[in-house]
Amino acid sequence: MGLLEGKRILVTGVLTDSSIAFHVAKIAQEQGATVVLTGFGRLSLVERIARRLPDPPPVLELDVTSEEQLASLADRISEHVDGLDGVVHSIGNAPAGALGGNFLSTPWPEVSMALHVSTYSLKALAVAALPLMKEGGGAVVGLDFDAALAWPSYDWMGVAKAGLESCARYLARYLGEHQIRVNLVAAGPLRTMAAKSIPGFERFEEMWGDRAPLGWDLANQVPAAKACVALLSDWFPATTGEIVHVDGGVHAIGG
Repeated sequence: MGLLEGKRILVTGVLTDSSIAFHVAKIAQEQGATVVLTGFGRLSLVERIARRLPDPPPVLELDVTSEEQLASLADRISEHVDGLDGVVHSIGNAPAGALGGNFLSTPWPEVSMALHVSTYSLKALAVAALPLMKEGGGAVVGLDFDAALAWPSYDWMGVAKAGLESCARYLARYLGEHQIRVNLVAAGPLRTMAAKSIPGFERFEEMWGDRAPLGWDLANQVPAAKACVALLSDWFPATTGEIVHVDGGVHAIGG
C-alpha cells in the first residue's frame, strides 16, 4: 500500500519534467494518489509534460492573480475528483528587475508582482481549495528557498520567500481548525526552469556542494519531491507551520 493510497492531490507549477512539482506528481502517483495539475500560460506544454507521468492527469488553467479563476477552481477540480486531501504550491515568479542586484532600484510595481505571485498566492490557493478540504482535512505543502539569509542576486524573491514562510505559519494557525496542515519544503538550488531566470545562479552551484555535509546534486529533484510527498501523507499528523530543509544540510552549517 502506497504512502498516499486513495489521496487526491492538486499539484501546481509543473512546467517541465525538471521541476520539483513534476517529481512530486510522479512520486505521488506511484504512492497511490490521484493527481490533478494546474498550469498557467502554456497549457499545451503542461499537458505534454503531464503525459510523461505514470497516469496522465487532467490539467486545469490557473492564474493565481486571477480572482475569477481562483473562485471557480473548486468547481473545476470537482469535475475530476470529489474532494482534495492535499495541495502542492510550487508557484513563484519575479520580474527580471527584481533580481540580479537591483534591490535598491526595483520599483514597487515589480516588487508587488513578485509578492503577489510568490507569496500571497499561497493563501489564495489554500482558500480556493478549502471547500474541497473542509470535511476531511489534509495538507498544504509549499516549495521554499531558505529566507533566513540574504542571498546574492536573489533580492526581492528572497523577500517574497520570507513572506511565504510567514504566510505558511499564519495559514497553519487559521486552517488548523479544519485539520489542514501547512508546511514548506526549503530545497537547495536545483537546475530548474525557475533557476535559469535567476542571474548569478552559478554562484549557488559553486558553493552549495562544498558546504553541504551530505553533498548536493543540482540535478536531482527527487529528495525535495519525496519530502513533499511525506508531508502530504498521514505520517506527519501533528506537524504544521514547519519548514523542512532538503538542502544537504547547508542551512545548519556556518560558512
